[in-house]
Amino acid sequence: MAPPRKKSKTVGNKVKIAADNRKARHNFFIEDAFEAGILLQGTEVKSLRNGKANIQDAYAEEKDGELWLINAHIPEFSHGNRFNHSPRRPRKLLMHKREISRLGGSVQRSGMTLVPLTLYFDDKGRAKLELGLAKGKNLHDKRETEKQRDWNKQKQRLLKDHA
Repeated sequence: MAPPRKKSKTVGNKVKIAADNRKARHNFFIEDAFEAGILLQGTEVKSLRNGKANIQDAYAEEKDGELWLINAHIPEFSHGNRFNHSPRRPRKLLMHKREISRLGGSVQRSGMTLVPLTLYFDDKGRAKLELGLAKGKNLHDKRETEKQRDWNKQKQRLLKDHA
């Protein structure tokens, strides 16, 4: 018997999440978010629909006026035979030239990085990647964020009990 498949979530109106980077918001301050298309091979799309992709260690970088997703893991498709893809190959991201140059400039100038937040299929069935322009958090920043989150939870409990 095959192991149970990890189910993809559906958000909003027919948007299917294939991979989510939940640690990104913990490790980085996300300044801005952008949507980019992603150039995939056929077996990669089929594998993404199974929902086993991993973008935890991935990042995006600009090379020669193009944006590339580096170190994203999309596992090989089980029925892909000789036409299968390599799991960690660099994948080209599709954005307008003006957006790419603006992102590349802000990464070089202010020491920011491009972190993938979510890999999903839009309502038309196309694979999209939500990229975040991010600045790294220090340990004390992470602690402060956690304190603030705990305080907000406690505040909600107190208001709920009081009402």
